[in-house]
Amino acid sequence: MDPAVLRDDMVDSLEHESKGCVRSTALSVAMRAVPRHEFVDDERAAYADRAFEHFGTRVLAPSTVGRLLEALDPDADDSVLVVGAGVGYTAAVVAEIVGEQNVQAIDITRRLVYEARDNLRRAGYEGVLVDCRDGANGFPEYAPYDRILLEAAAVRPPRALVDQLAPDGTLVMPLGAHDQALAVVDRDGAAERLGSCAFDPMLVEGEQADTVERNRTRREDREFAERDAQRRKGWELDWIDWDADAPTR
Repeated sequence: MDPAVLRDDMVDSLEHESKGCVRSTALSVAMRAVPRHEFVDDERAAYADRAFEHFGTRVLAPSTVGRLLEALDPDADDSVLVVGAGVGYTAAVVAEIVGEQNVQAIDITRRLVYEARDNLRRAGYEGVLVDCRDGANGFPEYAPYDRILLEAAAVRPPRALVDQLAPDGTLVMPLGAHDQALAVVDRDGAAERLGSCAFDPMLVEGEQADTVERNRTRREDREFAERDAQRRKGWELDWIDWDADAPTR
């Protein structure tokens, strides 16, 4: 089937009152324009409203992308930072609204950065800049940003991201650990909660999927797996002082 028809069907379903996660004309037009099959291997699965795992990251369902971007509410020519580039689809939709040259995206996993760049190039958005960075530090070289989207959960807004907002800018992020809410955070750190959500925690250096580690015995692998299943990860670790200055990379 023609991918354009599949895209229209996908967005029609997201606009339907049963879901209602795409409401604005700008977002509707953008999601109808971006060829999502360039970011997902299976063309038919690309337009199904479901999430899946890829290279250690969760590729968001289209309905989740719609909800995030409705909350982000970018205007034409806004400067936007996407933290957690993943496969690059969200950044492409944002680029349709604000222009490629106004979108920067970062991801902590280098393998995903390379894939996002390739996907964006094939889809026609090679003007979007994707770099390998620790999301906790943001991308200060291109700050300030009118909008920042964080596609991972944190127990509180990362200070570096808030500091990189323009005076009237907003940060959209899943806020909390186990009980999360989608939140819109302003330059003063005040958060408006828009409803519950469930996202993976933001990773910190050493937790990305392509981290190199020494060879371990089978016993160690089993023990590490059991320990990992019980421990918190990334920004779930609320005892860490995330506001401390992080080393630059």
